[in-house]
Amino acid sequence: MHAIPQRCVHRPLSGGLVVPYVTLIHDGHAAFGVLDADKAHAAFRRRLCQICECPLDERCFLLVRPADVLKGCSPEPALHPECLPYTAAHCPMLNGTRTHYRRSPVLASHPAGRPCTDPSCPCPPITPGEGNAARSGSPADRYEAWMIHTRNYRLVWLPDRPDDRPDVPSGISLDVPVLRKRVLRTATLTPDQQHLMDLFNGLMNGS
Repeated sequence: MHAIPQRCVHRPLSGGLVVPYVTLIHDGHAAFGVLDADKAHAAFRRRLCQICECPLDERCFLLVRPADVLKGCSPEPALHPECLPYTAAHCPMLNGTRTHYRRSPVLASHPAGRPCTDPSCPCPPITPGEGNAARSGSPADRYEAWMIHTRNYRLVWLPDRPDDRPDVPSGISLDVPVLRKRVLRTATLTPDQQHLMDLFNGLMNGS
């Protein structure tokens, strides 16, 4: 169990866990795993850590999946080196306890998975986008953490992004020098892939 980082002692807790700055809060409940678009935008623009909300220092970590490498950017705000181990230990998508992406909630529901009839609630602009819908229910991706120097921190806007929030960047450029890479979790294998892997391991072990 990782202790709460000193940088995060001011953050609210939910179930004993730190509520990341960019996490959506709805009716007093933290929707872990759902980004608040406005807070994410602020973190991108102001170079804030997505966990503790403090400004990034000399170095920061980016969360990277294979699909992000192809696009050339990390779609989430960066993290402090001190905040990454705590996040990797407790986030089910990063520590491997969740094997598949959660299924996207129905359009009539709030991203937090609760019915929402409040007309003033910011549900519409922050419901899961096309990328989340495409991953809904699919096996979890491989996640890596890439350390970069903040002098190379550069936001990018991809031409194929949705036009509902053109002011929001697509993410942080990966076309920069990488100081260190750390594998947070490997990809979840399909049953066929797992069968092939078992056969391979059996051959290698001489069984």
